[in-house]
Amino acid sequence: MQIAALIPARLESTRFPGKLLKKIGDKSIISHVYDNMVATGLFAHVGVVCNHQDIYDEIKNHGGVAYMSREEHDNGTSRIAEIAVDMDYPIIFNVQGDEPFVNSSILKPLVDIFLADVQEKIDIVSPMTQLENESDIANPNIVKVVTTSSMEALYFSRSPIPYQRNKESQRVCYRHIGIYGYRKTALTKIKNFPESNLENQEMIECLRYLDHGMKIKMAITKSQGVSIDTPEDLNKAINYYHRSRE
Repeated sequence: MQIAALIPARLESTRFPGKLLKKIGDKSIISHVYDNMVATGLFAHVGVVCNHQDIYDEIKNHGGVAYMSREEHDNGTSRIAEIAVDMDYPIIFNVQGDEPFVNSSILKPLVDIFLADVQEKIDIVSPMTQLENESDIANPNIVKVVTTSSMEALYFSRSPIPYQRNKESQRVCYRHIGIYGYRKTALTKIKNFPESNLENQEMIECLRYLDHGMKIKMAITKSQGVSIDTPEDLNKAINYYHRSRE
């Protein structure tokens, strides 16, 4: 099965403008993501889909593949869909440009779900990792997910879910990691879905998919390192990077 990976990348960021061009070690954040995706060996094609010449030039000068989106987009899924529609790959992965430590241990279980799904019942795959810290569980900036026993997503929320009414029960709560694999047929449909009320309230894009009947299969994985949303996150990422090289 031929699989492509596209990395949506925009220069603007409300909390950290220009973050994708900031350096970790001797490479920009977006270059780390690109190189790590190529290094997994899981993808027949890897490309960055961007909205700004500076990011485009960064990847091209790095020896990578870059596309300039022609339209305005509200989210990364819409951005990659613009390019993916003309590609001849049945599976398209979406990995955010601010995930500099993404690796095969996170992505291979997702690929394996598609390989095992011979009847093609699963539309989307995505990873989650168990939360241990109560402050993280309560943090609205961390998206939580609950699933069925067969690991299909039931709901995503910024609230602590499931709510632990029975204090004697085992506390199990999972964080959603914003990496997605789509069947191309599903991605083609998604780009035309209107925003749902649940999505609008929670500000979580994948609630739109559930609202329209998409099947999202989750895989439990370890943490992906440090996602970069703020300047403080960049400092954490730099420290994490140097520790990992010791």
